[in-house]
Amino acid sequence: MYRVFRSKHYETNLGKLDASERQRVMKFEQALKQQPFSGKPLGYAFLREEKFDGKRLLLLVYAEQQCVFLVTLMDKKAQQQEIDWTKNHLELYR
Repeated sequence: MYRVFRSKHYETNLGKLDASERQRVMKFEQALKQQPFSGKPLGYAFLREEKFDGKRLLLLVYAEQQCVFLVTLMDKKAQQQEIDWTKNHLELYR
């Protein structure tokens, strides 16, 4: 079973969601413990995105450490900007 960790940026964006969206995200977080490679790969097998209700969840999967790091939660408008920033700063997440 994988462990799931949240970034501060993710926590901030999670707090902005309404209760039903937050509940759905929490269920997805729990599902990641069993299926960490769910979602769409974004150029790397370990960088993934999950979509739901107009929101995007960006995550990194560390298979060796058996953990998932939730990078950010965003809407469609900020999607490409957040993906590009994360790809350009992968060294920060090692």
